[in-house]
Amino acid sequence: MGWLSITNITFGIATAIFYFQLGSVMALQFGAINALISSAYAIVVAGILSTFISYLSAKSGLNVNLLSRGGGFGYIGASLTSLIYASNFIMYCAFEGLILVYALHAFFPHIPIWVYILIFGTVVIPLNWFGIKQLDKLQKWSLPLFFVFLGAAIIMAFIVTPAYTGNVFTYMPEGVQVGGTALLMCMAMHHGIMGLTALIPSDYARFLKPKDIKATLAIGFIPQIFCYGFMGILGIWFGVLLAEPNPGVYIVYLLGAGGALFTLITQLRINVTNIYSSSLSLSNFFENAVKFSPGRRFWVVVSGVAAIILMLGGIVDHLDAALTFQGVVLLSWASILVTDAVFVKKLLKIGPGYYEARQSNLFKWNPVGVTALIVSSVLGTVAAFGFMGPFLESTAAFFAALLAAILTIVIALVTKGAYYIRQEAHDIPAEDHIA
Repeated sequence: MGWLSITNITFGIATAIFYFQLGSVMALQFGAINALISSAYAIVVAGILSTFISYLSAKSGLNVNLLSRGGGFGYIGASLTSLIYASNFIMYCAFEGLILVYALHAFFPHIPIWVYILIFGTVVIPLNWFGIKQLDKLQKWSLPLFFVFLGAAIIMAFIVTPAYTGNVFTYMPEGVQVGGTALLMCMAMHHGIMGLTALIPSDYARFLKPKDIKATLAIGFIPQIFCYGFMGILGIWFGVLLAEPNPGVYIVYLLGAGGALFTLITQLRINVTNIYSSSLSLSNFFENAVKFSPGRRFWVVVSGVAAIILMLGGIVDHLDAALTFQGVVLLSWASILVTDAVFVKKLLKIGPGYYEARQSNLFKWNPVGVTALIVSSVLGTVAAFGFMGPFLESTAAFFAALLAAILTIVIALVTKGAYYIRQEAHDIPAEDHIA
């Protein structure tokens, strides 16, 4: 596929209303200026990680789960990352689905919430049935509708009576200052999602035409600019202007039934990509761990049902804890993949200069990635829950990612790359090598 099609699919991630909510909550709690600074930070860090990982995926034709096999984890070690990856997508499917459920329930309150959950938790399953081509068509035809409704919401926001009449982008809550703890708290909220947005494009960049491989810079950065920049800034504006952090409330307030339809479109766009990525990861895990391979469509159904169960169980009540753990683990994983490619494979020349995904040529476990991920995730989680002081509590995911990078290099040097490859491959073209 061409790079425009790939970028178009990743826009399903970038147009999620969740980014409105992120911007609104940060601005109202910690000030618009801190939210803007943190958004710029998120674009740069997630964009760099995403560009590297998208390039590796396009170069090798492997998604992030298969990249992990030859990128420091071994084939069973990579399966564990697949399970973590899949569980995070299922959680996000539940979070995003509940935004839609509450928005529609606010407009049609006579229908019970559980009915909405069953309907919109189920509808993403057939939308995923035919894979990447179907996703491309869905995102392509729904994107114009998204911009029409978004434009209408912006116009209506200028017309309605605002709750805040000052300069929205200089708004600061009473007692909150620019920088310091407030800025760190905004960055901590961004960390909860940055690892995921950095890793997701690899599921689609693997389909990139060889002649378009340089376009991985666009695939890496454009979605980050849109979700943290455009969507995040609009979230700041809507939230402060209307003094409301929940986009499911203010979009319906601005557009009425159109707001409910707008929410429906955006949340279906993001949730079909959530289910697609989770189905790939679950398929990879069970095929390698227990030799169970019923096919991707089976895991589409499993992912959809699991998301429905989480929604019915009130997963949204545990959003902070879920985002904290997700940010630590996924940012560490992304850091390991990039460090392994750039420093271990490219600069230190440790291990093969290509990515091997076949089990027959790999060890089950590679201590480089597995140890780095476990140690950094455990210590990062401990830090995130305040046991290492307030500074590391706010920067736990960044701390974990930095620690993961250091451990990757150190363990690769100590083991001398002995666990990267069990049998040398001679059938991988030179142009697919990264070192």
